[in-house]
Amino acid sequence: MDHSPAEVTAVVPARNAEHMLPRCLEALRQSGVAEIIVVDGRSTDATVAIARAAGARVVSDEGRGLPWARTLGVRNSGTRWVLLVDSDVVFGPTGVADLLKELLEGGYDALQAGLESVGGPGYWGQALAHHHRTGRSRNWFGLVATLVDRELMLGVGFDDSFKSGEDIELRWRMRDSGLRTAVSQRVMVEHRFAADDFDFALDQFLMDGTGLGKMIRKHGWRGARLALLPAAAAVRGSALSLAAGQPRWLRYYVAFCWYNYAGLARGLAS
Repeated sequence: MDHSPAEVTAVVPARNAEHMLPRCLEALRQSGVAEIIVVDGRSTDATVAIARAAGARVVSDEGRGLPWARTLGVRNSGTRWVLLVDSDVVFGPTGVADLLKELLEGGYDALQAGLESVGGPGYWGQALAHHHRTGRSRNWFGLVATLVDRELMLGVGFDDSFKSGEDIELRWRMRDSGLRTAVSQRVMVEHRFAADDFDFALDQFLMDGTGLGKMIRKHGWRGARLALLPAAAAVRGSALSLAAGQPRWLRYYVAFCWYNYAGLARGLAS
């Protein structure tokens, strides 16, 4: 079986990502992928110019949001395998080849790289990175740095009504279809945050909560258990922080829980 990155197209959705994009694209270029497609979300900064200068093909999602951007990128790809990569991710030199090898050897239908989250110097960026590194969600399949068969991805598709939480919604449908998904045990990528202030963290909390609310609205009683996730994560994170002698993270988990539920209520109502 061919483990070559030359059989892989990288699809990178990006909106106002001028600070994140250069390292992401350079790493993908060095990995030897066949092509890089940047799907621009009507950026107002230098995102498009940076992408073109890096040799990427640029298409526009016309402002339709992240799920559609990913679909558009996959449709424009011309290889069997597609690597969905967020602009805040940096692959290692052999990461793409190793991820493809693991997918084929493990018989997976889709495989996400493991995430090593890195925060900036500010409190909220450090807290987000700490939560990502220690939370249970780091072992949940998502779409941050994920390799998948092109035709399978087009067949499964995305629910465009989800502007956030589309990874959970897709994971449920893939599981229900009997598809095998996993998070890599071999390949780790650097996962950065675009900012480290409270406004950025707040946006993350509200988007995540909104996605959970939309899942509950769509799946009814089956999805109702998702309402427990923010509280469970906050309790677990707070307990781990206290046990490690790091009470400074408690403020983060209070905000995380409160604003996730604010977002959840918005998702239920939308």
